[in-house]
This record gives sequence, C-alpha cells and structure tokens, in this order.
Amino acid sequence: MKPTDAELKQKLTPEQYAVTQHDATERPFRNAYWDNHEPGIYVDVVSGEPLFSSLDKFDSGTGWPSFTRPLEPSNVRTRSDRTLGMERIEVRSTDANSHLGHLFDDGPAPTGMRYCMNSAAMRFIPVSRLEEEGYGQYRTLFADEGRGIRRGPAEQ
Repeated sequence: MKPTDAELKQKLTPEQYAVTQHDATERPFRNAYWDNHEPGIYVDVVSGEPLFSSLDKFDSGTGWPSFTRPLEPSNVRTRSDRTLGMERIEVRSTDANSHLGHLFDDGPAPTGMRYCMNSAAMRFIPVSRLEEEGYGQYRTLFADEGRGIRRGPAEQ
C-alpha cells in the first residue's frame, strides 16, 4: 500500500516528494543516477516496485537516467501529459502512482524508446545487494552481463 501523504513527507526528501507526488522535474546533470554505470536495478522510491535495469540504461545526453524499456512492464503505466504547451507521455509507477518521468520515441535499438526518468523518483540497488534488499530474483539477469545479454523475467 502507498504510504499516507504525511508518511511520504517524512520518508522522502523534499525533491523526492515534489517529483513523485507533484510531477516536478529535477535538474539535468545534477541528479544521482544520470551517469551511474554500476550494474543493478532501479526501484520506485515510494513503493519499492522494480522499474528499470542498468542493462537497459543508456547515455541519452539529456542529463537524466534513460532506459530503453522497463524491467517489469506491469510496474509502469503511461498517460498523456499536455503540460508545458506540448503533448508528452508521462510515466508513472503502477502501485504507488509515483511520477517517474516521460517516454519518448527517440531511443536506441532494440526498442527505439527512451524512458527519461527522474533520479529522485528511484532508488538504485546494486547487484551485490539484490538478495539482501529482497530482489534476488533479478540476480540472474546479470549473469551474462559481460556478453551484453539481457534475459527477461519470462526467459529465466
């Protein structure tokens, strides 16, 4: 269950709260994960829902962490966003309904998509801590990392 607003204000930093609960956007190149190259997964800072993998992360040059696809597609949802005088596709987490960022169709292969996310909406869990943090089922994704192979959950 999603924590109450009062609990979120205590749990999250002001920036995390503004991004996840009020659709704010953090500054590019001045956020925690835009240049993180460590293997691991990214989870929703509010709910812990697994969202993205470092295996699908790429340098988009935008200053925000960008991914070609979600780790668990059922944990993200999209909706139209017409703020700022343009139409964009907003990305939100499914369970916590956290604002994560936006989706664009200018990404690299294999999907052509760019999930441009806010670091403040996510928490990074390195491969070495997956079991300890309760995400051990994702460890096998990184077994073939040196060969550039990514196995989806259904392929394990």
